[in-house]
Amino acid sequence: MRRSTLFLGLCLLLTWAAPVFGHPHILDTQSRQEVEFSELVDDLSNTRLVFIGELHDHDGHHQAQLEIIRTLHEAGVALAIGLEMFRSDSQDQLDLWVANHLTERKFKAIYEQNWSMWERYRDIFVYARDFEVPMVGLNISRDITRQVAEEGFASLSADQSQELKGIACNVDPAYMDYIRRAMGGHGNHGKSFVYFCEAQLVWDSIMAKNLAEYLEQNPERTIVVLAGSGHNWKYGIPSQLQEYHPYPYKVILPEIIGRVDRTNATATDADYLWLDVGEDGWSAP
Repeated sequence: MRRSTLFLGLCLLLTWAAPVFGHPHILDTQSRQEVEFSELVDDLSNTRLVFIGELHDHDGHHQAQLEIIRTLHEAGVALAIGLEMFRSDSQDQLDLWVANHLTERKFKAIYEQNWSMWERYRDIFVYARDFEVPMVGLNISRDITRQVAEEGFASLSADQSQELKGIACNVDPAYMDYIRRAMGGHGNHGKSFVYFCEAQLVWDSIMAKNLAEYLEQNPERTIVVLAGSGHNWKYGIPSQLQEYHPYPYKVILPEIIGRVDRTNATATDADYLWLDVGEDGWSAP
């Protein structure tokens, strides 16, 4: 597999086309029963972290995320929003946005230096600004993950390793099996695939470390983490976070047929699965 193709696969790992569903349902993966939205919110209100997966280009997933954020906020939960979509070195600009010190035009330019698809995420960012919900940049330079995907973790310079804050990268067979499943069963056993897994693990680990630092500094906050479904599976960021502190958390994933769906999802993958989340949107009953 060519290196450029492999890295493109990493970038697209969480952006497959999603099936179009009708009205949503929420599956409790432990009981295998559907639960009411109010039951979900009650459960989420009593934890420190709420990981909500997404397909980046799926409007219904972002509307579901916003509905959960809105409902928790209105219930009086002191929230923050953790973002795969922003690098930690852009935190000052995020703070200015939440404090309403930047126009949307100026902020959009900053956003587009970090991510893309502004219109799909806009409602979440506007809600955070309007209600002063802190937003936390969790990501790192894509140059680092690209290099790891193409040349391996060992290729990083001393300066690049310093940016990773001492994070190690030990990919084991269980992690590689998880990545294969997240990719729908694809992936080989060669060096290129190992590099691919190393890049994913670095990505998960740095976001976990940034989350741990925020939670330690803000013990009163519950943080809702918005990231691609592959990152927010329990094997991803949540697992890496436990290396720093066993914070209580819940994971909600959208159903992705053939990867994590009602036929194969268990409590080791997620606590809840969104069923029937359509492109036209999602709102609580």
